Amino acid sequence: MAHGRMRARLKRSSLYTFGCIRPPRESIDEPHQFQGPGFSRHVCCNEPGFHRKKPLKYSSNYISTTKYNVITFLPKALFEQFRRVANLYFLLAAALSLTPVSPFSPYSMIAPLVFVIGLSMTKEAVENWHRFMQDMKVNMRKVLVHTGNGVFVRKPWMKVEVGDVVKVEKDRFFPADLLFLSSSYEDGICYVETMNLDGETNLKVKRSLEVTLPLDDDSSFQDFKATIKCEDPNPNLYTFVGNFEYDRQIYPLDTPQILLRDSKLRNTSHVYGVVIFSGHDSKVMQNATKSPSKRSTIEKQMDKIIYVLFTLLVLISLISSIGFAIKTSKQKPFWYLPRDEQRLYDPTRPFTSGWIHLITALILYGYLIPISLYVSIELVKVLQALFINQDINMYDEDTCTPAQARTSNLNEELGMVDTILSDKTGTLTCNQMDFLKCSIGGTQYGIRSSEVELAAANQMAMDLQDLSRSGTRHGSEIELEVLPGPTSGSSKNRIKGFSFEDIRLMNGNWYREPNADVVLMFLRILALCHTAIPEVNELTGGLTYEAESPDEGAFLVAAREFGFEYCKRTQSSIFVREKHPSSHEPIEREFKLLNLLDFTSKRKRMSVIIQDETGQILLLCKGADSIIFDRLSKTGRSFEEATKKHLNEYAEAGLRTLAFAYKKLEPSEYYNWNDEFLKAKTSINGDRDAMLERLSDMMERELTLVGATAVEDKLQQGVPQCIDKLAQAGLKIWVLTGDKMETAINIGFACSLLRHGMKQICITTNGDMLTHNSNMGVKENILMQITNASQMVKLEKDPHAAFALIIDGKTLTYALEDDLKLQFLNLAVDCASVICCRVSPKQKALVTRLVKEGTGKTTLAIGDGANDVGMIQEADIGVGISGVEGMQAVMASDFSIAQFRFLERLLVVHGHWCYKRIAQMICYFFYKNIAFGLTLFYFEAFTGFSGQSVYDDWYMLLFNVVLTSLPVISLGVFEQDVSSEICLQFPALYQQGPRNLFFDWYRIFGWMGNGLYCSLIVFFLNIIIFYDQAFRSDGQTADMAVVGTAMFTCVIYSVNTQIALTMSHFTWIQHFLIIFSIITWYIFLVLYGMLSPDLSGNVYKIFLEALAPAPIYWLSILLVAVACNLPYLAHISFQRSFNPMDHHVIQEIQYYKKDVEDRHMWRREKSKARQETKIGFSARVDAKIRHLRQKLHKKSSTAT
Repeated sequence: MAHGRMRARLKRSSLYTFGCIRPPRESIDEPHQFQGPGFSRHVCCNEPGFHRKKPLKYSSNYISTTKYNVITFLPKALFEQFRRVANLYFLLAAALSLTPVSPFSPYSMIAPLVFVIGLSMTKEAVENWHRFMQDMKVNMRKVLVHTGNGVFVRKPWMKVEVGDVVKVEKDRFFPADLLFLSSSYEDGICYVETMNLDGETNLKVKRSLEVTLPLDDDSSFQDFKATIKCEDPNPNLYTFVGNFEYDRQIYPLDTPQILLRDSKLRNTSHVYGVVIFSGHDSKVMQNATKSPSKRSTIEKQMDKIIYVLFTLLVLISLISSIGFAIKTSKQKPFWYLPRDEQRLYDPTRPFTSGWIHLITALILYGYLIPISLYVSIELVKVLQALFINQDINMYDEDTCTPAQARTSNLNEELGMVDTILSDKTGTLTCNQMDFLKCSIGGTQYGIRSSEVELAAANQMAMDLQDLSRSGTRHGSEIELEVLPGPTSGSSKNRIKGFSFEDIRLMNGNWYREPNADVVLMFLRILALCHTAIPEVNELTGGLTYEAESPDEGAFLVAAREFGFEYCKRTQSSIFVREKHPSSHEPIEREFKLLNLLDFTSKRKRMSVIIQDETGQILLLCKGADSIIFDRLSKTGRSFEEATKKHLNEYAEAGLRTLAFAYKKLEPSEYYNWNDEFLKAKTSINGDRDAMLERLSDMMERELTLVGATAVEDKLQQGVPQCIDKLAQAGLKIWVLTGDKMETAINIGFACSLLRHGMKQICITTNGDMLTHNSNMGVKENILMQITNASQMVKLEKDPHAAFALIIDGKTLTYALEDDLKLQFLNLAVDCASVICCRVSPKQKALVTRLVKEGTGKTTLAIGDGANDVGMIQEADIGVGISGVEGMQAVMASDFSIAQFRFLERLLVVHGHWCYKRIAQMICYFFYKNIAFGLTLFYFEAFTGFSGQSVYDDWYMLLFNVVLTSLPVISLGVFEQDVSSEICLQFPALYQQGPRNLFFDWYRIFGWMGNGLYCSLIVFFLNIIIFYDQAFRSDGQTADMAVVGTAMFTCVIYSVNTQIALTMSHFTWIQHFLIIFSIITWYIFLVLYGMLSPDLSGNVYKIFLEALAPAPIYWLSILLVAVACNLPYLAHISFQRSFNPMDHHVIQEIQYYKKDVEDRHMWRREKSKARQETKIGFSARVDAKIRHLRQKLHKKSSTAT
């Protein structure tokens, strides 16, 4: 507790150079002057009831991301259903079935429509309920709210109101946008993590107004009253304008005083704040967009097919009506068709009769358009989603979180993705760095290899096996070149943040190194050059470090392991326990902290000025190597060449690097500089930052190089492998992050989106350009950069050259304008990887929209925070990362997974399967309905276009609903062209989806043609067989009921045989359902025929007495079924033999067990089955192998 109190009294503001200094009281800015629209917000602090009344009536803190509510569900869900063209047609047909012109009874048309629409709406309701329950998890979070008399009570977030004073505790999220009043630190400083808003994990420092600092405990709010006047709700996360009226004084409010909803309090035991914006008025929710209504590409194309079939329907209906009119006009009236009162048949008015017959024909031929298609697809998608949810390989054991298909409408879209747009923080990274290697005084330390080095060695070892088989020379030399020594070290438990192995530096052995003084300086820079705060771990008793970046944490852990443990920090000193070989106990040394020049993205370095126990003043500096090398003195470059060489090797190995340097200062030199620095630090004019930058730059010159560090950026488990597999599958990956450019680039290297040797195109606008140039001038400059970059990409002749586009948020604002966005998109598409940094949530959504609309291809957005909601909703498919902090991304997503690595299986396995299943299922549906529906048309032509159906009403009702539905559902649920393991081993199979090989017009019309052929065979073979010849043993000929039933039986056999030929993967379920469908037809035929003739009509005992005893019936079934399926069998035989698809080759290899017997061939096929890519782990390994082979070639040439 004592440690906690001491830490709480530490004034953090004095540790920072930029952004946190509080100017003197007499120099505080004047209140903001604003008026007019956009600045009407009026908040009475500690008086929430005031805002419930009109005219204010501010939004409550209840949030909802659902698509429907109780009132809107019925109209919106019905609209969604009748957006489908087929449903509109069947609604019209159901209405017409109530009229006398209908050839069917009304129930046969209305019942299927109600069933289909009702089932689809029920599914929508269930999915919407799940979204509602996840909203309630957020709404029911608890926070301490002031209820009066200095008493704070826990309330759900949804009960928090504008004007409420709330107390937020450490590691809790802010429930609304708050004005920061005070904190547990006496100078009103608090740390905030904004990962959910902008993706950054570096902690932000917020400061309260000095006037509210006395409000530091619960009782002080008993009589607290104040007024806030500020801007209206808006989506801008980085600006805020307002005034705070308190004690008859008005104080200006800016961004540092605002705590935004869904950011998290860190390193501070508690803060007090007053609610300004609540619920959907908060800035994070203002950045969100309404839940969109998404439809898959296949479903949109299905509408076009429905239009084609509807055109065919109208065409044959017109032919029927014209034929009926001609027949009526030219023939004498049929004696058995008397003139009826409705004049549906009137021989004296053939034209009118023809038009009336058109309506009859439109209903009669309606079976060309399958009403059960939609409900079957809905059912299949729900079952597919269930398999996704139950996939044990996408279950995260650490968080006990499974994958979840939050909507099943887009399953097949997972198999058609072209571009992935990913957030960085929390999605790709787990924000952990491991200290792996270092270079000190020109000597390299650290024997463990990075993941990239190990992968390159493994790949080369596999290549060596192939080379040895073919007897290629220099195999042993390659082996020596690639595998130079131990890489894995001992198997003891690793220390988090420290993977370094080298006995020369461990256990005090550094003291024996020839350059021990340089090593000592390096280790002290590790332990002293930072802004971290040490905390005692209550469980272990050891120290943990609250660092602003993961790099700092890794450096401090490394310093501790080397024997230099940073243990305490006060206002003016840093304490380090140093272990020296000369003493058994560690020595605690105090270093006075004189100044801290903190890191900014512009400076790319940080420095501390300290005074050691001998009185020596030192500047210790760490930063990007390019920055540090430019600042070295002539005498401080002793190790420059060796260090540069080591840095290049580290970069090739995918490691993040920093250079270390120092400078000894004379007291007079330092004190003269410090006087000017303090003046600049307390200045309040507009040049303050420029003055601080100039003075910092002046001090950080004439440095002496010490060495460099190499840390491995720990991505989330499996991220590099996942990105590599997705790249091999032909997917493009963009990273959209709110982080600064340097961090984004480093992550790009860590996950292999960038690699050493890749040409980086940075499109930026500097501050001077924005200040001095007009918008037109800035846009011209950006256009020139884009044009030059595009030319460079097009003129590049090296086939292995790869380009990476990196752009920041300010530049992106201009690049997304109408006159620039197409040029920007064309450049981005030509680059191997794209990284957009410092982007706002709105910009993420706009970039996603640009890619989606500009390329016309399927996009997938993946993220984990509230800042990703916009792009998740804008993309064709939105994937939320669950199991990390915040649930906003999950609530807005279509699919949720616990870690990024599961995206590989979600797309490459489930996406591939779902696409092919749905595509084959829809094509088969249209095939079987054309095969069935056109037989009605042919019979019409044979019967004078009379409108008479050859089939009984119950036959047609059961055809789609029972007799052919179950096998096609099993196709959509269980079909696998290859197993999940093969999908992952052969990622190029995924490209069948983006290229739409199974649902293009060629294949669709092919299936329609197959249906047309089948209908012709079924009808005309049956007519030829049964027409004008004896059917039964007593010489009777077949009547219409017999022909219709025989024809229908042939259709059932033909289409079920066809689906058996279509399937690649059989289980007992498919076998059972196909046989069950045929048996069900016979069971129905027997039972229906046994009913009274009043109910069964012409089919009374037709099977038992007429069909079953007749051999010609059974022979006709065999003949027709074989004849219908022969062309398809010939087609697939020819294709597999002469023009096989990728999965055909794999199926054949597995059938002949070559994957087991000939592993060399199997590995060769695997290497061919990946898309050529310039990003990912494999591309980096390939580049490393090319580099090693070039070195070997040079070595061989020199030897020769």
